[in-house]
Amino acid sequence: MKRALLAIITLSVAFSTSAQQKKPLKPADVYRIPTVSDPQLSPDGKWVAYSVSDVDTAKDRRVSHLWMQSFDGKESIQLTHGDEAASSPRWSPDGKYLSFLSSRDSKTGSQLWLIDRRGGEGAKLTNIKGDLSDYAWSPDGKRLVMVIGDPENKGKEEPKTPKPIVIDRYHFKQDIVGYLQNLHSHLYLIDVATKKLDTLTSGNKDESSPVWSPDSKTIAFVSNRSADPDKNQNTDIFTIDARPGASMLQLTTWKGRDGNPQWSPDGRYISYLRSTSDADYMMYDQSVVCIMDVVGQNNKPLTLQLDRPAAAQTWTKDSKNIVFIVTDDRTRYLANININNGKITTINKGDYVFNDIATNLSGNWIVQKTDPYTPAELFALEDKKLRRLTFHHDAWLNTVQLAYAKGFESTSSDGTKVSGIVLTPDSIPNKKYPLILFIHGGPVGQDEFGFDATRQTLAAAGYAVAAVNYRGSNGRGLDYCKAIYADWGNKEVKDLLGAVDELEKLGIANPDKLGIGGWSYGGILTDYTIASDTRFKAAASGAGSALQLSVYGSDQYVLQYENEIGVPWKNADKWIQISYPFFHADKIKTPVLFMSGLRDFNVPTIGSEQMYEALRTQGIPTELILYPNQFHGLTKPSYQVDRLQRYVDWYNKYLKK
Repeated sequence: MKRALLAIITLSVAFSTSAQQKKPLKPADVYRIPTVSDPQLSPDGKWVAYSVSDVDTAKDRRVSHLWMQSFDGKESIQLTHGDEAASSPRWSPDGKYLSFLSSRDSKTGSQLWLIDRRGGEGAKLTNIKGDLSDYAWSPDGKRLVMVIGDPENKGKEEPKTPKPIVIDRYHFKQDIVGYLQNLHSHLYLIDVATKKLDTLTSGNKDESSPVWSPDSKTIAFVSNRSADPDKNQNTDIFTIDARPGASMLQLTTWKGRDGNPQWSPDGRYISYLRSTSDADYMMYDQSVVCIMDVVGQNNKPLTLQLDRPAAAQTWTKDSKNIVFIVTDDRTRYLANININNGKITTINKGDYVFNDIATNLSGNWIVQKTDPYTPAELFALEDKKLRRLTFHHDAWLNTVQLAYAKGFESTSSDGTKVSGIVLTPDSIPNKKYPLILFIHGGPVGQDEFGFDATRQTLAAAGYAVAAVNYRGSNGRGLDYCKAIYADWGNKEVKDLLGAVDELEKLGIANPDKLGIGGWSYGGILTDYTIASDTRFKAAASGAGSALQLSVYGSDQYVLQYENEIGVPWKNADKWIQISYPFFHADKIKTPVLFMSGLRDFNVPTIGSEQMYEALRTQGIPTELILYPNQFHGLTKPSYQVDRLQRYVDWYNKYLKK
């Protein structure tokens, strides 16, 4: 009895010591978080190949490498190493090789490589001068189809004095890509044995998302073949025989978006995702799973009745069912639809998020899943149940104390019901904290029960952190998403303030210590909200804008502006109305930290500069942080850490006095 009691005491002390060793998440912990992605099942279903990216702190960048995990969970192998990244693993149909993309030993960007899964060094298959962005094996294993972008300067070395940039397009700039000229992406075929490269498509249009028919004779792909693709969102599904000089066949005629074609295993059907709207441009939309036969006939949508976005549709091996991901209120769950009777059933659902699905004729299934306490890992899906396969996050998670996440609901001033998630440093009920309302971007997107490093870091600093799915978010139906059409900064602000009111009533938020912030549309809504309400004592507006009239022609959204708001010279009143944070900057009393990437063409730096200057003129405490050579999303790890630390420092300065 004494020995048993001693064992219990020893175990309790050990557990207590282990718990005490865990420390709150800090900004620098971002360096330790790997990213697991792109699972690919081997043809026999016994192995999963995937990518894992880690931060190389010395070179201040992320580097991805290939891993292989046995489906039974017993063996894990890292396949590639070194300074050069490897990504996009794909199995050869015979299962003997893994192909991947890497820029190792290349001066012209990523090339296609092959590695023997049984061991040995990789071998480079291509020496392409354009941007190789996607590829797929033919089922017979003899060829691959590749998506290659036209090379700049026609593949020649860039001149010492660059030529003037000649712009003649309606949509002339794009984040990351830069100023758009007449360069396009096309389909090419390569013979694995001879390395012979053949051109499959050409011209002044773009092709993407190629997939092979099961008999290796035909390729389905996506393209916008309208007269001027810059002036609409239309994309359609086409097929082309896998031989040079073949003509293409257009399968879909929907005026909205058609994409992600997938052949059924028996070769009789093609499934795809279609937008709900057929407008030239619709920001507030959701995808529907559709099927058609292989010549584009008997086309029908399958998931309209869900009124929820569908994604990652994947055929079962019997060609009778399609498994897909449904974006629903704060979650993404797995569902199945029978193509014959249209019956939709839920496979697996909970307070977590599915990001990806993989299967093949082996009948095994792999999914990628995340929850508020675990970044994405891979799981086997067996009879609707999950079995975890990868554990790449355990090492760093075992050293940190994470915040507690729970859902809540609020009611806006106009009676709208709104869903949210609140993170707190601990799970003690009715404990009051300074609150940070941290707003998601998009606006079409949602805050979910998935891992969120930014909000976890803020909560670890001693804050309750609210994530609110304001109107404009998806996961609540098309009407909820479209509610903010041409009416920015109105209903969203009502929803955000209603959520803060609710958290105050629940005894979680200290009404005297409220902060607000966000990135992209989250930054834009930060500006709208602090111009509408002075209750917030600190704000962080990242990659935002307020004088919307000035962004026409300076960012990448001209198509949205002209279709949703109208041209400024005919609708000046509307443009001024949605620019109210700038024209009412004198109402803002909140100290604001503005941030931007200097190469951001999505929401250019001018949006942050104008608001910074407006507040500086009035003597409101403000700072402007500019990140060199960064686009809309910060990719340099040290800048990501810097941003988190500045968030914490700024909020501490004004909310912890």
